[in-house]
Amino acid sequence: MGFAIKRAAELFGQFFKLGCFTFGGGWSIVAQMQKRYVEEEGRLTSEDLLDMTSVGRSLPGTMIGNVAFLFGYHEAGVLGGIACVIGMIMPPMLVLTAITYFYSLVMEQAWVMSAMVGVRAAVVPIIGNAVLGLRKGAFRYPACYVLAIAGFCLYLFAGISCVALVVIGVGTGILICEIYERKGAAKDGIA
Repeated sequence: MGFAIKRAAELFGQFFKLGCFTFGGGWSIVAQMQKRYVEEEGRLTSEDLLDMTSVGRSLPGTMIGNVAFLFGYHEAGVLGGIACVIGMIMPPMLVLTAITYFYSLVMEQAWVMSAMVGVRAAVVPIIGNAVLGLRKGAFRYPACYVLAIAGFCLYLFAGISCVALVVIGVGTGILICEIYERKGAAKDGIA
């Protein structure tokens, strides 16, 4: 129990820092998690983070709140999950509280509006980095690229619903993995 409390406190501090840079929403935090926990510390694989993100998007509530909880739970149980979520939401909550309090003074300032435009411009590369980092775990096989493009085209041009595309994607993804794993087993001489 002592380890879980210590780890939860560490996670709270780490996610408090992540929460200070949430410009662009949840994807910016996913990008930061990719860099820190996958690339630098090796606590997760890209596939693990992709799985957490997929599950987080599927659950009710905010995607990044769910991802933060799942990561915290992975690291230190329920206490770790709660610590991650609270640590992540505190900085924006404090900033929004201050902005709300001083809004009438700040909204007239041209330099504040200019700073917000600059922040919006920084969001695009942050989100791009998240997408590129997760792509490594999402597209393990060349056929996955074809599946993604086909899904995009079916949605955009054929008007197929998102629910149907998810079901088709799951089935096709399982089929693709099975085919490639059998090819790999056949190459290794395993029948």
